[in-house]
Amino acid sequence: MLEPDGNTEVYCIIGNPVAHSLSPLMHNAAFVATGANRVYVPFLVEDIADAVKGLRALNIKGASVTIPHKESILPLLDDIDPVALKIGAVNTVHVVGDGRKRLLVGSNSDWLGSNRALADHTELRGATVIVLGAGGSARAIAFGLLEAGAEVVLCSRTERRGRELAADLGCRWYPLADLEKLPGSVLVHATSVGMAPNAGDSLVAQRHLERFAVVMDIVYAPIETRLLREAKEAGCRVVNGLEMLLYQGVAQYELWTGQAAPVEVMRARLQQAVDSRGR
Repeated sequence: MLEPDGNTEVYCIIGNPVAHSLSPLMHNAAFVATGANRVYVPFLVEDIADAVKGLRALNIKGASVTIPHKESILPLLDDIDPVALKIGAVNTVHVVGDGRKRLLVGSNSDWLGSNRALADHTELRGATVIVLGAGGSARAIAFGLLEAGAEVVLCSRTERRGRELAADLGCRWYPLADLEKLPGSVLVHATSVGMAPNAGDSLVAQRHLERFAVVMDIVYAPIETRLLREAKEAGCRVVNGLEMLLYQGVAQYELWTGQAAPVEVMRARLQQAVDSRGR
């Protein structure tokens, strides 16, 4: 990495928690590989309004947005691109203009990442996909699946949020207790359940997994969650959160820089980090 100086462009991730995030490793590896004078840092953020003021004041060039701020950040930005507005969640902030005309614009690359990760393992058009969750990630993933021609069924623990999201997207909602009765060939877990340090948690009993051809978990810390381990034991093809992280990060990099991302460099750095943590 180049030594930071007065011309270094700063990018960041804002969320709570962020200590587990592999995004800094992935994006910094990309910056090094391309010889760019850029750096990407994690910021633990509790107050999203103050954080957005900080992005402006510190001349941050771009930001990733993660749990729990993907929806609450929307009214704080200068503009939202049409897709992110339709999804109702932002995971990427990029800057348009300079100086006093510098605008913070919200976008969403989660749906691109999830679609590409799943498409490596199954045909999405015509598939019935059950999405667990009703937050910003679930919203983006469900949107992307609908765009790809899949039938989406939402399943969540919170009825109000689940029904609201289903109404927004025009799909069906069921309580989590009904999961065992729902038909589907793909299951996508889109909550933080199972994330370290609570890696032993899962929303789905193993006996309900064997009917799915593919199971994806957006959690990547640990890389093999209890859900994925039990899905593999049940004979499912599994997609870990690392693939979605990679592909949404590729889209972020290209939006921020206007350049093609070094995908294999980013993939290798993510895998190296996971292998290292495993040891």
